[in-house]
Parts: sequence; C-alpha cells; structure tokens
Amino acid sequence: MIKEDHPYKKGILKNTVKSVGILAGSTLLGFLFYRSGFTEANIIMVYILGVLLTSIATSRRIYSLISSAASVVIFNFLFTHPRFSFTAYATGYPVTFLIMFLTAYITGTFALRYKEQARHSEQVAYRTRILFETNHLLSRAEDRTEIIHAAAQQMAKLLNRTIVVYENIEGTLSEPQLFCAETKDSSGYDRKKELAAARWVLTNNHPAGATTQILYDSAYLYLPMSVSDRIYGVVGIESESSTLDSLEYDISLSILGECALALENDKNVREKKAAAILAESEQLRANLLRAISHDLRTPLTTILGNASSLMSNAGSFDEKTKQQIYTDMYEDSAWLLSLVENLLYATRIEEGRMTLNTSTELLGDLVEEAVKHMSRKTEKHALTVVQEDDLMLVRADARLIVQVLINLIDNAVKYTPSGSPVMISTGKNGNMAEIRVADYGSGIADQEKEKIFERFYCGTNEIADNRRSLGLGLYLCRSIVEAHGGKICVTDNQPKGSVFLFTLPVEEVVLHE
Repeated sequence: MIKEDHPYKKGILKNTVKSVGILAGSTLLGFLFYRSGFTEANIIMVYILGVLLTSIATSRRIYSLISSAASVVIFNFLFTHPRFSFTAYATGYPVTFLIMFLTAYITGTFALRYKEQARHSEQVAYRTRILFETNHLLSRAEDRTEIIHAAAQQMAKLLNRTIVVYENIEGTLSEPQLFCAETKDSSGYDRKKELAAARWVLTNNHPAGATTQILYDSAYLYLPMSVSDRIYGVVGIESESSTLDSLEYDISLSILGECALALENDKNVREKKAAAILAESEQLRANLLRAISHDLRTPLTTILGNASSLMSNAGSFDEKTKQQIYTDMYEDSAWLLSLVENLLYATRIEEGRMTLNTSTELLGDLVEEAVKHMSRKTEKHALTVVQEDDLMLVRADARLIVQVLINLIDNAVKYTPSGSPVMISTGKNGNMAEIRVADYGSGIADQEKEKIFERFYCGTNEIADNRRSLGLGLYLCRSIVEAHGGKICVTDNQPKGSVFLFTLPVEEVVLHE
C-alpha cells in the first residue's frame, strides 16, 4: 500500500513546491515594482500572472484556488496601508481584493482548462496514431499468431496496462499469453483466479470480470475477440489499479473487432488456399488418370494381341516371328513397369513418404547397375561410359539414384534416333560428384529447359518410339537429387543434343591405422 501511495504523495509535493516558488517569485517581483514606484494595479497584475503560471505548472484546480487566495492575503499584508497588517483603511480595498481574487481564479481556471484540452487533444492524437498503427500491423500480419500478438501489444501500449490473451482452440482456452506495458510487470497474474472469468466469456461471448457484474472480483476485465458468434479468443485488460474510461473501453473494443476481422480474413484465405490446393490436386488426379488410361491402353492392347496370337497360332509362326513377338511383349512390359515405378515414386513424394536410406556407395557400381537394367533398350544406341575415378564414393540411396540414371538414360534413348550415341560420364567438382548423361538428339529449346523438370510436363519434342510420356521421369529425378543435397540441370551438347548433369555429395574414406 505504501508503494502505491508514494507516487501520489510525490506529485502533491512537486505541485506544492511549484506553487510556493511561483508565489514567492511574484512577491519578489511585487517588491521590485513597489520600490520602483509602480502602482498597486501593476502589482496586482503580477500576482494574477503568478496564478496563471501556477495553473499551467500544476495538474489540479485546487492549486490555482489556493494561489489566488494566498495572492490576495499576501498583497494585503505587504502592499496595502497599513503595511504588514491584515487591516485595510481604504474603503475600496475589499472590492479590490474580491476582484483580484476572482480575476486570478478565473484566469487560472481558463489556463487550466486550456491545458486539459491540449492534454486531451494530445491523448486523442496518440490514440488515433495507435489505431492507425494497429490497422497497419494487422494488415501486414501473415498468420494467426502475428495478428493476435500485434493487437495485444498495441493494446498494452495504448492503455499502459498488462494484457492477457487466451486463444480459442477448438472450444478450449489456450495457455495465457501476457503482454506488458513498459511500466508494468506480469508477476502478479493469478491464472487460477482469473481462468473462471475467461471461460465464462468464451462460453457466453459477453464481457465479464472487473468492473462488470459477472465475476467482478477478478483483477482483469475480459472481453471476447469475436466476429458474430465465432469467438477467436478472450482478452483480459488489467483493471485492478484503475478502471477503463468510456473512450478507452470503446477503443479496446475497436481493436478487438479489427483483430477478429483480421483473424476471420486469415481463416478465409487459408480455407480458400486449401480449397484451391484440393481442386488442383483433383484436377491433377483426373489428368493423371486420363493420361494413364490413354498410355496404358496401347501397350496392354499390344501385349494382349500378341499373347492371343501365340495362344491361337503359335504353331504356324516361324522362330523369327516368335522372337519378334516375344521382344515386343517384353519391351511393352518393361515400359509399363517403368511407368508404374515412376508413378509409385511420384505418389511417395507427393505424400511426403519418400525416405532416404543413404549409405556409402561406389559411383561406378550405381552407373553399372543402371546400364545393366537398360541394356535391352540401349541395344540400338552406342552407349559409352567414361569415369574419371573408378573408385569414387558417394553418399546416396542406391535404389533411388539408380532410378534417376534409368530415367535419364531412358529419356536419352527415347528422344534420339536409333544408332545415335549416348554417353555417361562421371567426375568430381570440389566435394560433389558430377554425373552427366549426354545424347546427340535434336536438343531442348532454351524456354523449355526449366519446364522439363516440372510434374506432367512432356515437352514438344517428338518421341522416337512414338510412346507418350506422363512427364514424371525428370520431375522424379529433380526431387530425388535435391533430396540428396545435389542439383540437376540440362545444357546443350556439342555439336547437337542435350546433356543432363546432376551432382551428389562425395563420401570421403577415413582410414583407421
């Protein structure tokens, strides 16, 4: 209690010293005027000026009133005949004293009123600026947390009170978040005592707590942060030391309303984004099913037709014809298998289920495995492998990197005519291994070099085997390589064709002697 009264007592002492000092100064100036032969009217004006200065320098009307009365008494004692006496011989002095008192008091009152008006105007300007800042901060906030923090901090700054925020999380109050003004602290917040009022506000969407008739023993006034019937949270305003005036209450409601609207807009934006993503996902799913239906039909029809021919007329075919049918069925089946593998990988990536099981691998073994897997497809191409270091080690998921190489080699074979060379080369650049797959096809236009790594992008080049692509192979390559911490790009080959280059982290061998 002593700590709370101390600022008030300090203010009384400060105002009293100012009043006494101004009165003493007026008296001293009055003596100078008296010695210089000035009339009593001039000395009266000095005291009126002193009362005016007292009104400006102090914060309460009582000091002007006391200063006016003291000025009359001192003037009577020091400057009227007989001097140094409270007796006045002249019959007009009582009227003079009365007019002097009224003039001094009215002058001081007007000065104090203008001072209060100036203080009020300054306060209104400050509050208006805070409201503009709040609106600006809320418009710039990017998510729910930033919106709530901005509103609470501005309220604490505006009201110079501690603000507590409870968020509404699916009908339950979150842990309280305290926002303190510069001159306040939150050490005295009693969560158990205050929680009942906050819960009542959440349930009833109506103010409660201090200064209300509901749970009025709380130290905080709790207000709902709501739009219509949707409550986003409950905000408590410290009201134990003093209550909010009507303007502060209205401004608090205004800030909470703006905050709730910002939260409503944020919710709507997130819902629209989710709906757009869902719509895009559904469209992609439809496109994918349409493409799969089209692309699976041709090889399945071929396989079915060849199998039917073998079952019905196997005895009438010569060996060369049978081998050709077997080869066609194998190639169609291999193409289907590759398509299904890419679809499975794409599904895992989209669902975030692609996990890397990395280990130290010999880069040459990965290249050899991919070439071996593609041996039948590359029979009609001159495939060459050039390795700068046969013993280069990389940190990689062997299964996924082999799939990357298969997709790149398949891409090179698919878009180049029979008999054209395809080269696979490996090297080292700093702490990264570089793997290149070069072909001598028609090349890729500059405007398509970035697009070809996008999902479902098939490009405009004609495919040599006339089979359509789903546009997943290079998309998977980029996703897998970047998951390993590498990069993938495409450049022009000389004199023609394309070079696909991707990098992997080199694994250094540590020898323990």
